[in-house]
Amino acid sequence: MTFLLSTLIVAAASAIIPATAPNDTTRNIIMKEVVVTGTRNETDIRHLPMTISVVDRTQIESEHQSSILPVLNTQVPGFFATSRGVMGYGVSTGGSGQMSMRGIGGPAQTGLPTTGLLVLIDGHPQYMGLMGHPIADAYQSMLVERVEVVRGPASVLYGSNAMGGVVNIVTRHMAQDGIKTDIDVSAGSYGTFRSEAANRIRHGKFSSTITASYNRSDGHRHDMEFEQYGGYLKLGYDFSQRWKLWGDVNITHFNASNPGETFDPYIDNDQSITRGMASMAIENSYDRTSGALSFFVNWGDHYINDGYQPGKKPLDYRFNSNDLMLGVSWYQSAQFFSGNRITVGVDYFHFGGKAWNQYFDGIKDYQADRRQDEVAAYADFRQDIAQWLTLDAGVRFDHHSQTGNEVIPQAGLAFRLPDDTEIKAMASRGFRNPTIREMYMFPPQNPDLQPESLWSYELSYTGRETGNSLTYSANLFYINSKNLIMRLPNPNGSGMLNQNSGHIENFGAEAAINYVINRHWSINANYSWLHMENPVLASPEHKLYGGANFTHGRWNASTGVQYVKGLYTDLDSGHKENFVLWNLSASYRATKWLTLYARGENLLARKYEIMAGYPMPKATFIGGIHIDF
Repeated sequence: MTFLLSTLIVAAASAIIPATAPNDTTRNIIMKEVVVTGTRNETDIRHLPMTISVVDRTQIESEHQSSILPVLNTQVPGFFATSRGVMGYGVSTGGSGQMSMRGIGGPAQTGLPTTGLLVLIDGHPQYMGLMGHPIADAYQSMLVERVEVVRGPASVLYGSNAMGGVVNIVTRHMAQDGIKTDIDVSAGSYGTFRSEAANRIRHGKFSSTITASYNRSDGHRHDMEFEQYGGYLKLGYDFSQRWKLWGDVNITHFNASNPGETFDPYIDNDQSITRGMASMAIENSYDRTSGALSFFVNWGDHYINDGYQPGKKPLDYRFNSNDLMLGVSWYQSAQFFSGNRITVGVDYFHFGGKAWNQYFDGIKDYQADRRQDEVAAYADFRQDIAQWLTLDAGVRFDHHSQTGNEVIPQAGLAFRLPDDTEIKAMASRGFRNPTIREMYMFPPQNPDLQPESLWSYELSYTGRETGNSLTYSANLFYINSKNLIMRLPNPNGSGMLNQNSGHIENFGAEAAINYVINRHWSINANYSWLHMENPVLASPEHKLYGGANFTHGRWNASTGVQYVKGLYTDLDSGHKENFVLWNLSASYRATKWLTLYARGENLLARKYEIMAGYPMPKATFIGGIHIDF
C-alpha cells in the first residue's frame, strides 16, 4: 500500500501539463492565512486549534465545474461527496451529493441524506427545514469566492448538524473600485452545456455582485437528464470603515431525472426543485472589537414523481413539499487585553414546512405540517500566552423545542514552534437534533428521538519551508459517537422504528503538501486514511490526490490523479469500490479578454460506481471559452 500511494503522488506531481499559477494553488492549511469559519472574526489560522482547509476562487475556476463538490472531493482531505453522473445530484430516491467528513455526515444506512455535516453560506445554515439536509445542487460555483472547510466538530459556533464539520461558502465580492465582468461558456460529452456570467462593481461605498447560470446534460444513461437555472445578487454599502451593511439573495431551480439502479430501474422518476436563500447583515469592525447582526431565510418548493418500476402501474399522485428555515444571529468579539479574544453570540432558528401527496382526483394526503425552534447562546475564549502558545475554549447552550437542552464544549491548544512549524491539539463535542422527517414523516418515524452526539480528538502538525514555497500538514484524529439514529425492529410492535441506537468509532490520519517549485511549476497532494468500526456510506478508507500545475506565458495547464479505495457503496452486501481517476485540463489566453480551455475527466476510462447501481461515465470531455473585461 505504501508503495502504491508513493507511486501515485510521484506520478501526479511529475506527470505533465497542468492550470493555475503556482502562487494561486489550493491551500489546505497554509500558514498566515486569515479565515472566518473556525471563529466568528477574521483570524490568523495559526491561532486556531482546529484543522481548516481553504479552497480559493482560482482553484474553483480552474476546475470548470458548475458545483463546488467535485473540487472539494479532490482538494480537502477527509471529505467525500457521492455522485451518480456527469452533472446534477438530484434529491429523493436515487439522489446523490451525500457528503461526509471523516466518516460523519449521513446516517449509517443506505439512502439516507447528509445531516451530520453542515453547509453554510456566509456563516448561515443551509439545510432543508423538513428533511434537515443540504441540497447539493444549490451550491453552484458561480457565487463562491472561497470555501473554508472545518474538518471536525464546529457545534459550539454553529449548532446542530455541525457535528462532523462545516463547509462554509464565502460569497464573491469586489474589493477595489471598478467594474469586472466574467462570462464562461462550455460544452462537452453527453450533451452537457455549462454557462455562467458574473458582474461585480465597487464604487466608493457601494458594491454589488450579480451572477447567473444555466447548465444542462442529457446524462450518460437513458432518463438521466438534468437542467438547472440559477441567479445570485449581493448588494453592500459601507457607511464608514467601521460599519457595513449588505444583503443577498440566491435562487436555484433544477429538473432532474433518475433512471434508478441498473438492477432495479425506474420509469418517470422526475424532480422539479426550487431552492432560495436571502440574508442581510450589518457588521462593525473596530481595533479591539468586531461583530455582526444578521437575518437569513432559506426556502424550497419540491415537486417529485417517485416513478414506477417496469411492469407496474404509474403512480396516481405526486409528492409535494415546501419548507422554510429562518434565523437571527448576533455575535460580538472583543479584545480586552493583549493576546485576548472573547466572542459571545446568540442564535435563533425557526424551521419546518408541509409535505403531502397530491392525488390526481384532488385529494391531498398530508405527510407532515410541522414547525420547530432552536435558540442558543455561546461563548468562545482565546488567549495568546507569550509568542508560542494559544489557548482556545468554548461552550454552547442550545435549546430545541422538541428535544430540550444540550451543552456543547470544546477546548484546544496551538503551539507555534521555531522555523514556522506548529502543533495543535483539539477536543470538541458535536451534536445534531433529529429532523422532522425522522420524528414525524414516513414510517418508521419516532417523535421520541433524542439528539445524536460525538466527541472528537485531534492532534495536528503544520510546517513551512524555504520562504513559503513548501507547506505541509499532518494530523491524527479519533471520533466516538453515540445515540446515532438508525432504523431497527420496533421493540414494542411490528415493523421498523427510528431509534437512538447507533454507534460509530472512527480514527485515522490526514496529510497535505503544497510545493511551489518555481514560477512555472507547482505540485500539491493530500491523503486521508479512515478506519471505521461500523462502516458508513460515502466514506472511503483511503483517498489520495496528487496534482501538478504549470504556467508559461499564455498557457496554463493542470493534471491530477485521485485514488479511492475501500468506498462502501452498499452496506447490506458489504460491497466496496476501488478506483483511480485521472483528469487533465489546459487553457490558452488568446487575447487580453478571451481564454480558451479544455478539460478531460476519467481519462483512463475506468469502470466504477460511487453509488450502488449507478455506474459512472467513462472518459468525458468539455471545452469552452472564458471572457473577462
